[in-house]
Amino acid sequence: MSKKSQKFEGDPKTTGHEWDGIEEFDNPMPRWWLWTFYATIIWGVLYTIAYPAWPLVNSATAGILGWSTRGDVAAEITAVEEANAPVNAKLEAAELVAIAGDTELNTYAVSAGSAVFKTWCAQCHGSGAAGAKGYPNLLDDDWLWGGSVEDIHATITHGIRNEDSDDARYSEMPAFGRDELLEKEEISQVVNYVMSLSGEPQDASKVEAGSVVFADNCASCHMEDGTGDRSQGAPNLADAIWLYGGDYATLTETVTNSRYGVMPAWNTRLTEAQIRAVSAYVHQLGGGE
Repeated sequence: MSKKSQKFEGDPKTTGHEWDGIEEFDNPMPRWWLWTFYATIIWGVLYTIAYPAWPLVNSATAGILGWSTRGDVAAEITAVEEANAPVNAKLEAAELVAIAGDTELNTYAVSAGSAVFKTWCAQCHGSGAAGAKGYPNLLDDDWLWGGSVEDIHATITHGIRNEDSDDARYSEMPAFGRDELLEKEEISQVVNYVMSLSGEPQDASKVEAGSVVFADNCASCHMEDGTGDRSQGAPNLADAIWLYGGDYATLTETVTNSRYGVMPAWNTRLTEAQIRAVSAYVHQLGGGE
């Protein structure tokens, strides 16, 4: 049986609540605390009126001040673009080959190009431009379409094997196995021959026969000595640098089913100044010609 709390003279009134003989004094909150609490409520209401706050179906209330973080960023971007407008105009007007000779312009182009590369290109070519399987290394001197600054500019502008630009770099290797252009034995022979151009074949006894298959089916693009043809985007097969891999299994897959890498045309996403800047940046990385 619960026992009532003992009361003393001068005790404040209770709230009327009781649990197991325990009652709660009805002590009012200090006035300073109450006024602070009310002030925070008023401040919160005013804040939601003045600034973006309440989420709606497709957006949020904008607030009577019209402030937004995106608006601040857009204003900052506009200010930077206005500040860089003169040097961007100079960059667009300059001959591509002359950019490297203008110290001030080249410094700006390389710095701006580095930012463009890290934003738009690093996802495929890597943050350091060393590439990955299926994505070319931009640090070496092995170029599918040429490594001059003009060639790099054209490749970035129009892309490779895309449907966005009529001037995109375009070449397509036949799927010799899938389309039954070569027998499996012939594919094995030509793969061993290609491996012999820059290393050791898996089966040296097939190299001689593979050279005949190569001459009949591959030399028109990769040249008789296998050194490739940049005008067609046909890679050099004799330098031991491989985009997808140079082992027997990978080369067999390449010859059988072909490869069809695609690069977007950047002239619809980047300004001419940005394309020139990133061209200058890529060209000076070490592999530019």
